[in-house]
Amino acid sequence: MASITVRKGQAPPELTREQFGERFRQRFDDPAYDGERESIARLEQIAWQAMKEGRKAPRTRAAGAGFADPGYALSLEWLHTRARLQEAQRRWQDRSAPARVLLICGSARNDGTCPGEISKSWRLARLCSDIVTGLGAEADLLDLSLLSSEYGRKIYPCKGCVATAMPLCHWPCSCYPNHALDQVGDWMAEIYERWVAAHGVIIVAPTYWYQSPSALKLMIDRLVCADGGNPDPTTTHGKKPEEAKRLEQQGWGYPKHLAGRAYGLVVHGDVGGMESQRRNLADWLDWMGLVDAGSAARIERSIGYYEPYYDSHAALDRDPALQDEVRNVARAVVAAIADLRAGLQPPRPEPVRQK
Repeated sequence: MASITVRKGQAPPELTREQFGERFRQRFDDPAYDGERESIARLEQIAWQAMKEGRKAPRTRAAGAGFADPGYALSLEWLHTRARLQEAQRRWQDRSAPARVLLICGSARNDGTCPGEISKSWRLARLCSDIVTGLGAEADLLDLSLLSSEYGRKIYPCKGCVATAMPLCHWPCSCYPNHALDQVGDWMAEIYERWVAAHGVIIVAPTYWYQSPSALKLMIDRLVCADGGNPDPTTTHGKKPEEAKRLEQQGWGYPKHLAGRAYGLVVHGDVGGMESQRRNLADWLDWMGLVDAGSAARIERSIGYYEPYYDSHAALDRDPALQDEVRNVARAVVAAIADLRAGLQPPRPEPVRQK
């Protein structure tokens, strides 16, 4: 086999002690903390030492049976997330359990933060939720706007492990939490479980500058591990790129961990970009092995086309036809779930043709 090369030279220099201290103390700038400056200084020293020592996962245990290297120490937090995903997969496979639809509100706006008003995406997602529950399925509403309005809610960015080698990208993601860099409280640990448990997914999203909102894009990028991700971090002994490259060189199966779930899309905007965003989302979900619920389940629509923003909710009120189309997305997804659970095989994807 060809030799393995890992390219180096981009990583920035480590922070100095002074730079680290300045960043650490920023979160305690409120004068309410003034009486605890000595305590904060002690915490700062602990955090500095953790970063210097690279204590990414301070609580670990031996991987145990079922892993390629049972003696390798794995993060307790990662093992807990993995166990929850395995249980969610068992529920997904249980034909006697109710169908479950994950409804994703992809807007960053809600009335609990600067905009001061609910999003139209939230309203449309609620329309879908009413139909889903009315048809006897469970509705799980994931509101990504909590990233901008709720204390401690975080989705950290994807680090691009796949581009080094697919087996370096673990399922679920093991890049976070990273206690050494204060990258903790990653919401994706819960979101992965909600995707796995779902028999169908409906994404409702506004169009921001011809693209998906940043909150939605953060989740999309972190779901890369669901498409080809490595379920056994001991095969790469954590994040050792040489080992991951060798594994992929020897042949990798690229498992699709979310395949077989139905999906629908509701994309809206006010001027342009809706069609391209809807197409991009559909291409992404198709690639991961999800099954589209038909043409009625993939829509892009304008709300208040080239109109002022201040009364855009009123524009939605005046468009009952659009509201009915959104309800039809939910109906189509629930129907597709029933077909899939009954054993109907989805159409095979088109083969990739070489020029």
